[in-house]
Amino acid sequence: MLRRSACLPLALGVVVAGLSCRSTGEHRADADREVYEILVQRRAALGAGDPFTIDPPERSLRQRILAGELAADGLPPLDLADCLEIAAENSREYQDRRETLYLAALDLTLERWDFSVQKSGSFGAFLSGDGNEARDTGVLSTLGISKLLGTGARILGDASIDLARDVSRGDGWEAVSNLSLSITQPLLRGFGERIVREPLTQSERDVVYAARAYERFRRTFTYDVASRYYRLRESYNRLDNERANNERTVVLRRRNEEFARAGRISDIEVDQARQNELSAQTRVVEAERSLEADLDDFKFFLGLPIEIPLRLDLADTTPLLAEEVLELEIAEDEAVAVALAGRLDHLTVLDRVADAERRLAIAADGLRAGLGLSLSAGAASDANDLGTYRRSNMDWQVGLDLDLPWNQLPERNAYRSALITLDATRRAADESGDGIRQNLRDARRTIEAARTSLEIETGAVALAERRVESAQLNLEAGRANTRDVTDAHEDLVQAENQLIRARTDYTLAGLALFRDMELIRVEGGGIEVDLEPLQRVRNGERP
Repeated sequence: MLRRSACLPLALGVVVAGLSCRSTGEHRADADREVYEILVQRRAALGAGDPFTIDPPERSLRQRILAGELAADGLPPLDLADCLEIAAENSREYQDRRETLYLAALDLTLERWDFSVQKSGSFGAFLSGDGNEARDTGVLSTLGISKLLGTGARILGDASIDLARDVSRGDGWEAVSNLSLSITQPLLRGFGERIVREPLTQSERDVVYAARAYERFRRTFTYDVASRYYRLRESYNRLDNERANNERTVVLRRRNEEFARAGRISDIEVDQARQNELSAQTRVVEAERSLEADLDDFKFFLGLPIEIPLRLDLADTTPLLAEEVLELEIAEDEAVAVALAGRLDHLTVLDRVADAERRLAIAADGLRAGLGLSLSAGAASDANDLGTYRRSNMDWQVGLDLDLPWNQLPERNAYRSALITLDATRRAADESGDGIRQNLRDARRTIEAARTSLEIETGAVALAERRVESAQLNLEAGRANTRDVTDAHEDLVQAENQLIRARTDYTLAGLALFRDMELIRVEGGGIEVDLEPLQRVRNGERP
């Protein structure tokens, strides 16, 4: 008959088996909970407080379009906020960036786990014999814990219960418990928290770098969406200009036909007006074709089906950047100071120098001799008396293990490689700083040129409008011919188109400057410019 002591390993086995029976969904939810907690903290330090998830929306806009859930006339008119939301939802690169950030945090959870108290358990049973006869049977159960300390010491503890029976002799069950504890501590190579915790330190840094890269991508991606959106609005406005010009040529042609019938002008001027009208119609057709191509490109960029009709909300006159922000005069030294202190990609390059310095110290540690101290002790209980341990059943051991620093070619090469890597990261940091200075100088020149062009084109439109009015009056008075009017109309539409382009260039040049200074913030599906770091620089404070 099975003794009461035999119930313990069986119960232990049931518990161990029960703990291992978590569903895949529970494991996934547990990983998400731990990862998202890490990312909330890391992103909050960068000023990002919006929700983060790698799970795609259950019913994305693209899916609803493909499922035929939208009306045949397509989407409602889209403003910039709509386009930003759609692009973020459907962009494959955006999803790749989310997953990269998630995986960096997931790796960190593993490194943290390595320094936590780790528990293990096992349960097994066996039956052995020879020929056709069973001889022995038993049940083995073990619980263990291990812990890695910052000094490099590793503590291992085990508690096991073995239950065995000699079947061939018909003996009863015999239960024995065993306890063991071992400690290993490096004394030379591998000793110290700086060395031991380096994998955890680097993993923590990698999450920071991934969070920076993700936020930097969001800001540059937002600029890209805004740039495409405003270029598309430019195409709409250009088409409106061409249509308005075409209407003017129709009016002129009809007027000339009436004057020709009255004998006031020659047929040549009528043909000139007709030729100008045909040219204007051709330009309208070309502008329509260009707009349709731009719309298809934009739909492809947004991740929408190409065949779906798409319109912009042209009634939305909200400026991308406020006029006072665009007109803000920013000195070169101010722009550089803000960017060097705040550019997320540059900060990562600088921090990688510190990473290389730590790896060099670890490589140097690898050249030292290895000396380890080990302590172990164990005890076995009396048979069928699991709580009784006699001194005669206990043993212990103390040991030293010396590994002389011979045959260290791999360690030597690792050290030399670490030296070279450190020099390379320092050069990369210098290059990053120089690149930022160069980009900002170019960005400031671009915005100044765009501002000047806008002023010139504004004056050009005013002049072209006066020319059209003057030519029209002179034509009515007989002091000008049709060619003078058509040339004035042609110059007007070109000036209007160039003014539209100049306004877009100026706005996007300003946004690009703020992007390069790391002042763009993505908030609530829109774009904001945070001028606080610039103000701190002007106040003599650290950005």
